[in-house]
Amino acid sequence: MTAPRICCEDSAFLAISKPSGMPAQPDPTGDLSLLCWAERYTGQALHVVNRLDRPVSGLMLLAKTAQAMAHLQRQFRESSVEKVYVAAVEGEPPEESGVLIHYLTRHRRTHRVYAWPDERLRTARAELHYRLIGRGERYCFLLVQPLSGRHHQIRAQLAAIGCPVKGDVRYGARRANRDRSIHLHAWKLAFTPPGSDQRLCLEAPLPEGDALWSALSEQLYAMSIG
Repeated sequence: MTAPRICCEDSAFLAISKPSGMPAQPDPTGDLSLLCWAERYTGQALHVVNRLDRPVSGLMLLAKTAQAMAHLQRQFRESSVEKVYVAAVEGEPPEESGVLIHYLTRHRRTHRVYAWPDERLRTARAELHYRLIGRGERYCFLLVQPLSGRHHQIRAQLAAIGCPVKGDVRYGARRANRDRSIHLHAWKLAFTPPGSDQRLCLEAPLPEGDALWSALSEQLYAMSIG
């Protein structure tokens, strides 16, 4: 596993790129979590603002004070944080860009999320925007912007349209990645930091040492200069 990477730090928060395979917080495995790693780095107690699933890589925010945590989490609750993910998926979406709206349920025992096309009892509405940005030999590359923050939302919604994330066997991918990661990366976050009235946009570089991530990086670079 690669080490976490500090993307931004000030007196109120840390933005860290979490590697896939590292839990966001301590869990029953006892493996080193991003939170514990960051607390060793700073020498102080920190507060998790947003979480990523263990097999997902990318940007997480950690607050240095309870006040900073409340300020940042309020923006997530109000959907004023812009979140952009990149993914390599099996299959091809029905349109090159679109909006997905599903109603999610979570299985109590397995924690798997199911995406339904219509509202049902005890479901939670989930919405995301996607855009096809490239194609490989066997996979498509998507930009994904979730407008809500549901558990496993992106994974479940993409699977529901026949496009499971590469490596995500829980949601229908053909095979697992060797390192048990999935090809979903929290690429960008835009938010207003504590004590500021200016929006800040942060970016976490895509993971290195993987041919598919390298191909996706080339697609993003082509977009930036196109």
